[in-house]
Amino acid sequence: MKIYKLGEEVLREKCTEVSPEEINDQFRLTLNEMFETMISANGVGLAAPQVGIAKRFFVVIADDDVRRVFINPTITKTSGDLVDYEEGCLSIPGVYENIKRPGKVSVSALDENGKRFSIEDAEGLLARVIQHEYDHLDGVLYIDRGDEDFAKQTTDQFKKRAERAAKKAEEKARKLASIAAKKAAKQDKKETK
Repeated sequence: MKIYKLGEEVLREKCTEVSPEEINDQFRLTLNEMFETMISANGVGLAAPQVGIAKRFFVVIADDDVRRVFINPTITKTSGDLVDYEEGCLSIPGVYENIKRPGKVSVSALDENGKRFSIEDAEGLLARVIQHEYDHLDGVLYIDRGDEDFAKQTTDQFKKRAERAAKKAEEKARKLASIAAKKAAKQDKKETK
């Protein structure tokens, strides 16, 4: 699956809920693809908008190696203590910043079979990843929770990267069109002889 990067619209959308009818075998295949994509990118969490799906679900494998699926999650409680931790994101590769978040979080969600479950007072990396991925469902990125100047600088950097990539793709398309035109002209010459 393609991982969408900072600057792509889907990352800023407020996602819609997953309906009970949508939780089927095809949906579970999507979840498995998300786990595979996340693992191959060395991530610990991946939200639906990061793969271009504006729906409220995410997958997580924290430091306990348990595969967790959160569909239509609700954060029911957070602790008052704030913990500083360096965060990164598969949608903002190579960029890290210390972000303060509550040390513990409780969450209620549906699993991959549509069954309701709760996690009370998750802490450590699991609490951090749940909050980070939950933010994605509301169009919030971790850089929005840190230093404003850093967020602006990072956004500008990714905008420039996207512009360079678009320019390269345009040049490549032009070259390919030129080559195709030359081949067609050669073919025409052969046919007219």
